[in-house]
Amino acid sequence: MNIYNTMTQEKEPFKARHPVRVKLFVCGPTVYDDAHIGHARTYISFDMVKRYLEYKGYSVFYLQNITDIDDKIIVRAEELGVDPEKLARKFEKRYQEDMEKLGVSGVNFHARATEHLDKIITQIQTLLDKGFAYETQKGVYFDESQFPEYGKLSRRKLEDLNVHRIQQDEHKKNPGDFALWKKRDHKPLWDSPWGPGRPGWHIEDTAITEEYFGPQYDIHGGGLDLIFPHHEAEIAQMESASGKSPMVNFWMHTGFLNVSGEKMSKSLGNFITIRDLLENYPGEVFRFFVLSTHYRSPIDFSLKALEQSTKSLERIKTMVVKLQKLSLKAPLEGPDDVMFQDILNEYQEEFFQHMDNDFNTPQALAAVFNLIRQLNKSLENKNPSQKTLNKILRFFNDFAEIMGFQFKQIFTTPVTNPDDLLEIILDIREKLRQKKEWELSDEIRSRLNNLDIEIQD
Repeated sequence: MNIYNTMTQEKEPFKARHPVRVKLFVCGPTVYDDAHIGHARTYISFDMVKRYLEYKGYSVFYLQNITDIDDKIIVRAEELGVDPEKLARKFEKRYQEDMEKLGVSGVNFHARATEHLDKIITQIQTLLDKGFAYETQKGVYFDESQFPEYGKLSRRKLEDLNVHRIQQDEHKKNPGDFALWKKRDHKPLWDSPWGPGRPGWHIEDTAITEEYFGPQYDIHGGGLDLIFPHHEAEIAQMESASGKSPMVNFWMHTGFLNVSGEKMSKSLGNFITIRDLLENYPGEVFRFFVLSTHYRSPIDFSLKALEQSTKSLERIKTMVVKLQKLSLKAPLEGPDDVMFQDILNEYQEEFFQHMDNDFNTPQALAAVFNLIRQLNKSLENKNPSQKTLNKILRFFNDFAEIMGFQFKQIFTTPVTNPDDLLEIILDIREKLRQKKEWELSDEIRSRLNNLDIEIQD
């Protein structure tokens, strides 16, 4: 399996630091408002990554932080006249509800920044002790001049990076030095060796990952917009504090989501929260839409694209139901099995080749639809056995699990007519009799007799 590494800008064979375990960290939300569909694009993509790694046999620990203390949270809380902690808990809960509806279930642990202040303070102190940080009247800052490799992820020169800083401090050594601790005199506050205040944004991630993963781990994910300054700062902090490099073996980043060709923003009136979306479309439809584009590519959201995703999902479900119905009546073996097995092998192999090629979900989906097309054509005049049909259904089941589509409800075809249900039961009982499984077939007859349904052989 090959994964594109943002650090090297190349696809590289994936090798975990441990033979069968993978440590995956993805930057979580700042919980001051509802998450939007751009966030959903990223979290759906990495949920798929975790699912596929587990399918390949790895045990994956997927860690995500929750930024529950931030200037944005404080400002929003003041606007609404509520406690910042209560605001953060409210939107954290709403975020997790949104993820559940999108089928994003792979995160093993959500680590709140406010519950890791001791680790954050310890890591800042380590950077101070090693000469990578310094204190001013306004806070503690990372000294970018002490880390010559700063900018290696974004491939920018140090002098080009100094223009991007939100908060300025005339006492900083370099314009690009970023805050590790912000001294403040208004709540919420936490005590520290440098006075009351709050942690910087970047330090929470490295403190949290060091707590659970150590100084080095396998995969760090997030959106393209986080490469600079956030991920650059993480690298500088962790590699300086630990003295070990690389901090992460693979950096993975999702592409931007646009709305009808334009950047999504509130000022343009095209800002869509996940909750807005889910009022009109099931979560699995948006999930299909996301996975129809490669995770690194830009994706253009539109209602037309969602309608197409709805039709595509229905096409898959229709095929699964068709195979299910055929399986109930098919013989145990048949003369056409070899042909159907060859069809399955061809497109199943193609599916996994694309997934192994940097999680190329659009091409993997294309293989599934090619399989459906070929099956529909062959089923017009050929009859696979129950055994072969079940193999095909198992592939669709694996496909659904990897992609995160909730197809389980369609593997049991709903029966609206009791006569149809009885016919299924009698067909299964007849197959048992043919296999001379008399005890089980007699049990079925007996239990039907208890319902005043008499069977005569």
